[in-house]
Amino acid sequence: MLRIDALQSVYPQLERCVVVTIMGAVSAELQSLGHRPNFFYLLHAMGLASSMGLGIALSRPELKVVVLDGDGSILMNLGSLTTMARYRPHNLVHVVFDNESLLSVGGFPTATATGSDIAVMAQGAGIPRTATVASLDDFRTAFDAALASNQLTTLVAKVEAKGPPIFLTDLAMLENRFQFQRHLREM
Repeated sequence: MLRIDALQSVYPQLERCVVVTIMGAVSAELQSLGHRPNFFYLLHAMGLASSMGLGIALSRPELKVVVLDGDGSILMNLGSLTTMARYRPHNLVHVVFDNESLLSVGGFPTATATGSDIAVMAQGAGIPRTATVASLDDFRTAFDAALASNQLTTLVAKVEAKGPPIFLTDLAMLENRFQFQRHLREM
């Protein structure tokens, strides 16, 4: 499964959510589908999208928060799994696109390329709903179920290590911060 196809398959549902992405290919691909003011691209803080999403979910429990993460990023901040499990926000869906590589910084293999299992780690940390999917249909079904469940969920989507040739976005980072902040205030 390609990450861009997975993103495109759930893009309509993201309109009703607050979305935080990691840097690199995930943010570039999401923006290529069409930027929305409820999207925040965390471009220079690898590993912290899950932490930022958790903070938003806890402070705004009436909103659905979706974090679009990567295997390299969550592996850099595994403590966020235990923190998410401790507070268990019902409104947080944590999607980890696992391509078994640090694609955005050269394609070096991550620990998942040699057997580490992020969904098992999330479950062991105490995340109440975890799943791993490898097909587009399974991803769409699992994502819809996670949104509807009103339970903290970590959904690991196994994707190919392919992405856009350049990971730059055409939205100024500073403007994205201001726009996202305004959007949260107005909701």
